[in-house]
Amino acid sequence: MRKIFLFLALAVALVVKAQDASIGNRIDSLLNANELLKTSQMGMVVWDLTADSLLYERNGRQTLRPASTMKLLTAITALDRLGTDYVLSTKLCYTGTIENGVLRGNLICSGGMDPLFDQSDMQAFVESVRTLGIDSITGFVGADRSFKDDKLLGEGWCWDDDNPVLSPLVYNRKDVFVETFARQLMAAGVKGVMAQGSGTVDMRGRETPYIICVRTHNIDQVLLRMMKDSDNLFAECLFYQLASSEGHQPATAKQSAALVKDEIQRAGLNPANYRVADGSGLSLYNYVSAELLVRLLRHAYKNEAVFRHLLPSLPIAGLDGTLKNRMDQTAAFGNVKAKTGTLTGIISLAGYCTTANDHQLCFAIINQGVLSASQTRHLQDRICIELCR
Repeated sequence: MRKIFLFLALAVALVVKAQDASIGNRIDSLLNANELLKTSQMGMVVWDLTADSLLYERNGRQTLRPASTMKLLTAITALDRLGTDYVLSTKLCYTGTIENGVLRGNLICSGGMDPLFDQSDMQAFVESVRTLGIDSITGFVGADRSFKDDKLLGEGWCWDDDNPVLSPLVYNRKDVFVETFARQLMAAGVKGVMAQGSGTVDMRGRETPYIICVRTHNIDQVLLRMMKDSDNLFAECLFYQLASSEGHQPATAKQSAALVKDEIQRAGLNPANYRVADGSGLSLYNYVSAELLVRLLRHAYKNEAVFRHLLPSLPIAGLDGTLKNRMDQTAAFGNVKAKTGTLTGIISLAGYCTTANDHQLCFAIINQGVLSASQTRHLQDRICIELCR
């Protein structure tokens, strides 16, 4: 009986090995015949999560710029360290006293770097003031921006790129939060409103403010926009939550980067071999490898709570997000769930898929130094189709 069992186990192993070789050969043939790779760099790793074994590797350890696949590092670190029930919050407070409808003090908007704060939240702020019976203010409406440092751009960002503003208080993606709030207060009939939006109110040494309204959004809401649409503002807002959650005030990019590097170490790699500059992938100072991306995807897959929240946030081939118009009517359609990345000269793709024999895979492909984005995406799509069929 034992001999039969060993024979069957050996037979299964040989079949799996033959399938792996077949996939490897098909990908090699595809890559070796492609002109793009004669003039550009490529790093690629595919890991069979079901068999927990390496399926394919080409220049897997080569350090390359990840573009927006950097958001995978941010997302996985945030889900693991902040927790899957984490919320981003924005507070409205007041100082002083309220007498006969007059606030003899100030209204303070305390930013928590929530990119989802919208008109409904702003209206809730206004209504909370009116609910207190306030119809006049003797002080000012100010901004507490102590959540993070005063740098409005990230390290290594190109000046002519479409860069988000790194303010703890953003409204409609702009640093106009306090001015907008003051204007809406006046429209609601509150008199004496003066906006002090350009400066940061330092609450240290001042009287303890009274909180009158808190608006929150959860991490899943942020992840959905951040990953499906590759929204850089959302990624940076989540990135800075890392440092803030450790008690750093103001939070800095270097502090958050240190926590991402801790996550890299948890995943089993040496963080000293990589460079983490921001949370979105806009920075030209980020350097990772396909091996690193796959190692973190494996790390997430093994953590049931993290994977349960990460996977639904990823674009789905042919269906939504940044993969909506890719791999349609192929074996990869609805199968590949992956984060895309695009910067000048860089096209990347990393995520999960399922093979024809129901094995779960994770993969990472980084192409650097490419002149044709469309040709590079086509190559990556063909690789994914080979993995799925």
